[in-house]
Amino acid sequence: MPEDMAVLIAQAVEKAVQSLRDEITSLKEKTVALEATQATLSDNQLIQLRLTNDMKEAVKKNPQPMQKDRADILRALLVANGGKMLAKDIRKRMHIKKNHFAELLRVCDFIDTKPFHLDRRQTVIILKSELVLRD
Repeated sequence: MPEDMAVLIAQAVEKAVQSLRDEITSLKEKTVALEATQATLSDNQLIQLRLTNDMKEAVKKNPQPMQKDRADILRALLVANGGKMLAKDIRKRMHIKKNHFAELLRVCDFIDTKPFHLDRRQTVIILKSELVLRD
């Protein structure tokens, strides 16, 4: 009888161990699948990031025709006012919405922006790389 008990216990232990082995194998397969999925997602994110950066550069480097015209007007206003003006004054004189004006400033490479020394909430636009004579 004790031998029968030992055999039953051994069979029960073997069955439990086999169940654990099957579960470990299943978990290893899931881990491999998740790692492959993660690698694919990482590659996709990298591709998306590169495409986004390429699109931003393309838009930044190639201003639209209307932006070119507005940039010329902006340059003329700055020259006429000694090379410096408050951003809000320029925007009002050009009759441009805030979001369009912000896009214009990103495209223009001939200006520099700094906070106004009397009121840091306001921005001064400065004409750079050109000699502007004062009257």
